[in-house]
Amino acid sequence: MPRTSRKIPTADEIAEMASRGEDVSAYFTNKFTVVRPVRRVNVDLTQGMLRELDERAARLNISRQAVIKTLLGRALHEERVSRPGPKKKAS
Repeated sequence: MPRTSRKIPTADEIAEMASRGEDVSAYFTNKFTVVRPVRRVNVDLTQGMLRELDERAARLNISRQAVIKTLLGRALHEERVSRPGPKKKAS
């Protein structure tokens, strides 16, 4: 017996099914990524810093913005890890 591929419904079709009262839970994995709101900032950088960022971006084949976010994220993470936690009070 030949295998038939099961058609995956579009979001609109799933919405229609849900409106008709059909169980659509099989189409949801509960695996998702939370996207936090983004705030734009302006940063003044020296020409030398821009040149270094652009060189790294070209070497990695990614955007300058991606390089900045990666380096900043790494620096913030290292600071969190190296910072001692709050001291506990003796009972």
